[in-house]
Amino acid sequence: MLLSSILSLAAAAHAGKLVLHEITAKVPSGFISHGPPDDAHLITLRFGLASNNIAGLHEKLLSISTPGSADFRKWMTQDEVKTFVSPSSEAVDAFNAFASVNSMKTSVISPHGDWISATLPISQANTLFGAKYTNFTHPDLAKPLLRTLSVSLPAELAAHVQVIHPSTAFTVPRIKAPDTVPRSSTPPEYLKRKAAIPAGCDTSTNGGRITPACLQAIYDIPTTPATQQNNVLMVTGYGPRALGNQADLELFLRTYRPDLPSNTTFKQIVLGNETDPDTANTEANLDLQYAAGIASGVPLQFLTVSDDEDLGTELLDTTIFLATTPNPPTVVTTSYGIEEPFFGESLATKICEGYSAATARGISLLFSSGDNGVNGRHDQVDGPDCGVFFVGHFPASCPWGTSVGATKGFNPEVGIRWTGGGFSDYFPALPYQSTAVSNFLQTIPADFRVTFNRTNRAYPDISLQGAVFDIILDNSTTGVSGTSASTPVAAAMISLINDQRLAEGKPALGFLNPFLYANPNVFNDITIGSNPGMRCPDSSPSFTAVPGWDPVGGLGSPRFPNLLAAALSG
Repeated sequence: MLLSSILSLAAAAHAGKLVLHEITAKVPSGFISHGPPDDAHLITLRFGLASNNIAGLHEKLLSISTPGSADFRKWMTQDEVKTFVSPSSEAVDAFNAFASVNSMKTSVISPHGDWISATLPISQANTLFGAKYTNFTHPDLAKPLLRTLSVSLPAELAAHVQVIHPSTAFTVPRIKAPDTVPRSSTPPEYLKRKAAIPAGCDTSTNGGRITPACLQAIYDIPTTPATQQNNVLMVTGYGPRALGNQADLELFLRTYRPDLPSNTTFKQIVLGNETDPDTANTEANLDLQYAAGIASGVPLQFLTVSDDEDLGTELLDTTIFLATTPNPPTVVTTSYGIEEPFFGESLATKICEGYSAATARGISLLFSSGDNGVNGRHDQVDGPDCGVFFVGHFPASCPWGTSVGATKGFNPEVGIRWTGGGFSDYFPALPYQSTAVSNFLQTIPADFRVTFNRTNRAYPDISLQGAVFDIILDNSTTGVSGTSASTPVAAAMISLINDQRLAEGKPALGFLNPFLYANPNVFNDITIGSNPGMRCPDSSPSFTAVPGWDPVGGLGSPRFPNLLAAALSG
């Protein structure tokens, strides 16, 4: 009977009609079509099968992450997560039958069985999935990108296959930090002075710059080394040069954290294509140095994922890696992302589901909120398109991670004009932020000129300093700005709190958002600033900081002792 059933499914797969799955309205700015490749050209496709009970996982995750719940912080095991995430037997049988009748050699690439890979000729991919794969070039890409503007599924697979990648998602190139300024290699004099918050740390004034000492003073972060070796902080890096650089880290620690061992090391993990270990990367150095410089003594890992500059595949591979490892990190910081339309809804949704599976195991995920204000990448790529529409930023918009925005200065601390923040077009809001966001929406003027998805996921969740961070790059000091600076600092603070929780025999903080929104009093409320973007005038439509949560500063910047006290009490 089983053989008969499979053969029946195979016949249906071979003869089934196509159902439009996803379409992109236009080629994103900067990409130029150069026509189709040869029919025999091989393409590797990844198929994301629908999980059998992702809604159940999300319901369970909200329960175990919400303060007051009987299951609070009783994080799930790998096997428990798998029961929710694995595809149904019907989905597996249908896909395998389709692959068999069409001579597709497949391999399961995820431990939950929900991702399958297959390599096939372009001509076959076009026929089977109603596609028209085309070579697209971009000034920032070394080689053409194969994409199609629409993709379809056989009717009998439509309910089982959630996404095909690559297809309509143009998930390259990545956004970089908005500002890099060469600086002297000599530590500034103010670092040698004792002060509550040294004046030289005020980045709202000319010449201000941020160092670990500044962050420790502004947020009262302790310098006492951590003690728990099972409390790993993972920094992610994407692309062939996104590797941690040991030599630059050592010089950074000698310069800015002389109280820590300068030979502090990290575990380098590389997935994907060949990388260049001899080059220093600005983003990688920024993230690693401030993770090490703030999370004193916390064990560090640097995960490099390189797949021909395809951020979609790289984020996907990260979720698979986290699902595979039996002893995952307790905190993961990611300073990469692009606007939601570059991903498309199906790919973004499936990756976000992978993140929810990770947080269900007690991993705190932190994502930078983007560096182009409310207007998204077209603020830089297409020229100012101020206030025409707002664009969500992914993975910051995934509701299962904590999004981090950027501030500058102190007394008062204000939101930076380029900090990313707003509302997702893909993901609905979750209950943990409903009251905070509802209060903000009441402050929006009735004549506000831009529409946005008021019922969807709102971000960032928190914010902190993000302007002019001193880093060491190729043995010299450089200043870097971006929410990509804010995020590893926030992650380091969570790691320090986890260290104390684990020392007391308590579980790691895990999925943070319900806990954070339940404790707004532990944050410095950001009530000044707006986020029109780097090149749009202040008068253009954007969000404005107000008392309470808002899309400029989120809940605000964390006061470490208060956040620690709240975390240890639960």
